[in-house]
Amino acid sequence: MKRDSRLSSVLHALLHMAEQGGPVTSETLAQCMNTNPVVVRRTMGLLREVGIVHSAKGHTGGWTIASDLGTVTLRQLHEALGEPAVFAIGNRNETPECLVEQAVNSVLDDAFAEAEHCCSSVLKPSPSPISPPTSRGVMRIGVKQGNYHDP
Repeated sequence: MKRDSRLSSVLHALLHMAEQGGPVTSETLAQCMNTNPVVVRRTMGLLREVGIVHSAKGHTGGWTIASDLGTVTLRQLHEALGEPAVFAIGNRNETPECLVEQAVNSVLDDAFAEAEHCCSSVLKPSPSPISPPTSRGVMRIGVKQGNYHDP
């Protein structure tokens, strides 16, 4: 099963947009992210629906940041994307007839639920702001308050 990389993609796009300071076209973002402009428009449209970005048509148009990135959380972005599954793994058969496979599914279901809960707790609203550029011009993304990684 293919992994859903949209959260990573929107973070990548938002940080490029913050560096530009003005409208950025889907074509430009697609080039930065090595993808198709249609994919960018579809994904950024989800962020537009919740007010994180704005789009304008025309020669001077493009995508702009509509929110203070310092207050936008990973959880908000995850929700805007439709809360895709954190894991792309699952049981081989959801309704097996075999008793052994039923036991395997039961153990795996518990493990998947616990892992999903742990990952979801990291995406909670308060501790995960996306910070705008620092004074050195380096973009930072916080997973937890005060836990930043400089690229």
